[in-house]
Amino acid sequence: MTDAADLADRVREGDLRLHELDDHADPETAAAARREIVAAETGVDLDAVGDYAFDAAEAESAVENMVGAAQVPMGVAGPVPVDGGAAEGEYYLPLATTEGALVASVNRGLSVIADAGGATARVTTSGMTRAPVFRVDGVAEASEVVEWVGGSADALREAAESTTSHGELEAVDPYVVGDAVYLRFVYDTKDAMGMNMATIATREAAGVVEEETPADLVALSGNLCSDKKPAAINAVEGRGRTVTADVLIPHETVADRLHTTPEAIEEANTRKNLVGSAKAGSLGFNAHAANTVAAAFLATGQDAAQVVEGSNAITTVDVREDGLYASVSVASLEVGTVGGGTKLPTQSEALDVLGLSGGGDPAGSNADALAEVIATGALAGELSLLAALASRHLSSAHEALGR
Repeated sequence: MTDAADLADRVREGDLRLHELDDHADPETAAAARREIVAAETGVDLDAVGDYAFDAAEAESAVENMVGAAQVPMGVAGPVPVDGGAAEGEYYLPLATTEGALVASVNRGLSVIADAGGATARVTTSGMTRAPVFRVDGVAEASEVVEWVGGSADALREAAESTTSHGELEAVDPYVVGDAVYLRFVYDTKDAMGMNMATIATREAAGVVEEETPADLVALSGNLCSDKKPAAINAVEGRGRTVTADVLIPHETVADRLHTTPEAIEEANTRKNLVGSAKAGSLGFNAHAANTVAAAFLATGQDAAQVVEGSNAITTVDVREDGLYASVSVASLEVGTVGGGTKLPTQSEALDVLGLSGGGDPAGSNADALAEVIATGALAGELSLLAALASRHLSSAHEALGR
């Protein structure tokens, strides 16, 4: 049986490349061979990288040229009651991060929300997108393509859904720029985040567009999707889940638990999150929603790069007669509870902590609930940070926690 040292020698001799090792050995041995090569060439001891708890075969769909694993500390915040469209009950929120004070901050916010009776959360729209770009001769042909797409929903749906037993094509929105036609396909991907599902389905539908119209496909993604980039279209139209969480906190709870006043938090939110963000030309009007989103993504096996869209959030704060109203609306939170990194052992366990691992009943309900809980966590983080700023305790909190 081929061992790691033999494979490493074959790579050094030029007989094999790093990416070919999996064709000649089991995943564990291939990873060990890569570690040996990298360690020898860089002089770095990779014992910690090679000390991981899962079977390397479980990671084959998640990473290429595997050498080991990066371990990120995981904490837990909560519990917090969530009254959601899909989430219902008390939840602990697992958060994986290397930023000191983050879990403590979110935990403080969730505790305040719990004291106020819990948060309300709802997914208001859902749809994963892929937007291919086609070439035409000019605007006359572009108009012909748009007209055909408008009258051919059934044909496009049949082609797209032939590639998946779960996804459903909900809409195709055309955009014309000169001799380019962009078609933004929108899918219900149920409990999957659905990017791969949408891409494969759109490839099939794009073939029908080419057969039936003068359009020639240039690229399966024309960046109008828009994936892993700041984009106003996601802020307006949404991508993945559009979700809002809100809470009404009594005046005395604000004073006792957040050590400031509703008026001070409202002013901090207005001047920082709204006016300051507008002056900066930001697409996110929030304090640090991406902090909670990123930590929850790492903990539960989401696509970490899609934190870009997850930061596309607006925080609102209003002083009311009966307390402080606060909300976070995340326009494009792209999450799933099946597929991708959700299958890895620690990420699957984190989803189990939430009670949201795997497919939901009805389909899509687990991913909706996950979005609602993450939005509640983001709301907690916003409240905690705004209160720290309003009470001028931000720097002292970091000092106290040794950060």
